[in-house]
Amino acid sequence: MGKIGLGMAALGRPEYINIKENTGKDTSITGFRVNAFKVLDLAYEQGIRFFDTAPSYGKGEHFLMEWNAARKHKDVVLSTKWGYTYVADWKIGYSGAHEIKEHSLSKLKAQWETSKDLLPALAVYQIHSATFESGVLENQEVLEELHELKQNFGLKIGLTVSGSKQNEIIVSALQIQCKGVALFDSFQVTYNVFEQSCFEQLQRIKECGKLIIIKEGLANGRVFISSKTHEVLSELASKYKVGVDAIALRFIMDNLDPEIVLSGASEMEHLQDNLKARDFRLNANELELLQKLAMLPENYWSERSALSWQ
Repeated sequence: MGKIGLGMAALGRPEYINIKENTGKDTSITGFRVNAFKVLDLAYEQGIRFFDTAPSYGKGEHFLMEWNAARKHKDVVLSTKWGYTYVADWKIGYSGAHEIKEHSLSKLKAQWETSKDLLPALAVYQIHSATFESGVLENQEVLEELHELKQNFGLKIGLTVSGSKQNEIIVSALQIQCKGVALFDSFQVTYNVFEQSCFEQLQRIKECGKLIIIKEGLANGRVFISSKTHEVLSELASKYKVGVDAIALRFIMDNLDPEIVLSGASEMEHLQDNLKARDFRLNANELELLQKLAMLPENYWSERSALSWQ
């Protein structure tokens, strides 16, 4: 599958949590569909085979279904999620919550009815942003339903995590079994130059043979903000003749070595810039320098929660 995959979070809806604004873009659904197909085609041409989406990514899951059905590639690996519903209705500047979480059995069954159209390429099915507060890891009906999907369709069952309790959620999930079998095979985790708190836990997951998918590798665009931190990234970018995005992604690849690092590119040029991360390796001294950029997780997630949708 390679090291870089493509996430659909910014390809399927007109606004997303990010620092960098998209200016001059056609924000119609038709315009987004055309752009999504271009980015997906480029990704495939450049060797990307892992594609990740969710029902809450606006039209992201639908676009991936259409593209997959049209292109008929036999070697793609698809991943989706359940538990969030997109409610912004494609309105620019929508003032309320853009997506609503519901980790109920009825929501799982309802979203699976659509997501199953990604089969047979669908390989990973995840709880979207599992938390202790939603009670999903204690909901036996939900866990048993996921186990049935795993058995019936040969899926890897996974979860995505966010927030300062990522480590605790992962530890709890690893202990869950259904009918004597570990339920979770895949963990999609936020890890980047600023949020490195899960490093040791992710190493243990790797030792267990679980799939690790890294999201938000560019920290929702925060790697682009001018600061003393940005100077470190910029100096390395200048050395390797790439953008700071490639440095940030390469750090994840060299420091953690997960199976998949998701690019969240929303434009072809952004994806091309991200893929330059494959063209070099960081040395030990450079990795140590970037390790020092880590923030306290409480501070990282506090800053992230203050970001606006745009």
